Amino acid sequence: MVISVNDTISLAFLEEIHAEPLFNLVNTNRDYLKVWLPWVDNMQTVENFAAYIADTKKRAAEKTDLGYAILVDKKIAGRIGIQHINGQNKIAEKGYWLADGLQGRGFITKCCVALIKYGFTNLGLNRIEIKCATGNNKSSAIAENRALKKKGLSARVNCLMVNSLPFSFFDA
Repeated sequence: MVISVNDTISLAFLEEIHAEPLFNLVNTNRDYLKVWLPWVDNMQTVENFAAYIADTKKRAAEKTDLGYAILVDKKIAGRIGIQHINGQNKIAEKGYWLADGLQGRGFITKCCVALIKYGFTNLGLNRIEIKCATGNNKSSAIAENRALKKKGLSARVNCLMVNSLPFSFFDA
């Protein structure tokens, strides 16, 4: 399944064919991504990504997770998804990352708008949360620029490398 965002951006449901290009993208952006994403150091091979994609597809079949490759001009630029889908309460979380050199051009903002619309329209969700580590100003700006409501800081922390950082919550 592909979600068309605009003429140059699309979201392709994660498939095995994305494992190698996603691994290469993460490997090229490893130092940048691992500051905010604790899973980066676990992705050391194409096989790691293939296993991740297989697990994502399993969760998609269970209707708890939808993962997409972000394609810009038909080249993989990052990943976005709707995770922790709770069909009973009609809530979910959204996560995303983009290669370092592609930021600041509105790609993630456009992808978020398309995926939020998909979540509300096609999945019947009433609430989608974006969780951003405090200090991740670029990610927080995505939520704030879309006029999402900041719900505050979590009491939980996320271990990112050696730091523990609280999350900001935003609602769509």
